[in-house]
Amino acid sequence: MIRQTLSLYSKLLSASLLIIVAPVVGAQQTDHPLISGFPDSEIISTEFESDSNYSLVLGRLQRSRGVVIPENSERLRGDVTRLIYEVSQEFNGEDVQHFFQEQFAERGYEQLFSCAGRECGSSNYWANDIFRNRVLYGPERNQYFTAVRIDTALSEPSHLVLYIITRGNRRIYAYLEIVQPTGTAAPVELVSSELLVDIEQSLSVAVPGLTFINDRQLDNAVDLSGMASELQNMPERSFYVVAHLTGPQELEQLLNRSAIRAQTVRQQLINLGVGSSQLIARGLGPLAPSCSAGECLERVELVLIQAVD
Repeated sequence: MIRQTLSLYSKLLSASLLIIVAPVVGAQQTDHPLISGFPDSEIISTEFESDSNYSLVLGRLQRSRGVVIPENSERLRGDVTRLIYEVSQEFNGEDVQHFFQEQFAERGYEQLFSCAGRECGSSNYWANDIFRNRVLYGPERNQYFTAVRIDTALSEPSHLVLYIITRGNRRIYAYLEIVQPTGTAAPVELVSSELLVDIEQSLSVAVPGLTFINDRQLDNAVDLSGMASELQNMPERSFYVVAHLTGPQELEQLLNRSAIRAQTVRQQLINLGVGSSQLIARGLGPLAPSCSAGECLERVELVLIQAVD
């Protein structure tokens, strides 16, 4: 136990030093007043819902007659803040759980329910039925859940739930839902990459606002600087730049033209500072016409290249 504590302390000290000396890239993030994020982590998503009807999970999840329900729960009403932190892979889920448990104890928060690994039930249930965010799905053995009550000067207490998951690709997320009495909370200022969240959820995003003068030249009005800035903030991730194109030409012509378009967009992003090793250009012509919504037969997408375990 002493060795584990010293090891975690060493990791946290290194992370703290890194935060002090590293330059700030992109926008700043602000933690929630009731909880501090894990060191060397980044808020990648935040949501705020006022005066919400909320079900606080207080037991293991199970499916009954096709519906996922907890063994025990409590109905609350209040302002709900949802935060997703991505944690450096230098740490593991146990480190993150230990950090938050110590913080709960130091702040005097009352633990109502806690579970770890398979005793929590299916991670699929947590991600898709409870939290409705598939980014949080991972192996059951890699999950932790805690629910706490927070007594404040207000007449009604606040509540907080924490879900930690290490996904199959080794990315670690700490998900928080904070429920406060209606009218007493304000949204946390999010400052992180919306692109990162979108692509983690759907694995691909269409590049918005693209128009071409010809296959080798983008319209002068096209501005990819915002996307380039976001990609520079995630240098550890790689993407396919995939162009789709339809028309009356022969298949080989459309494949060739779409490949040129993909390379055009890739080169523009590189010119704006994105690392060339992050981007691989591919052209599919008319071979993948479907998309989730809208006219998208001619489009360019960023597709996340997933790590192979």
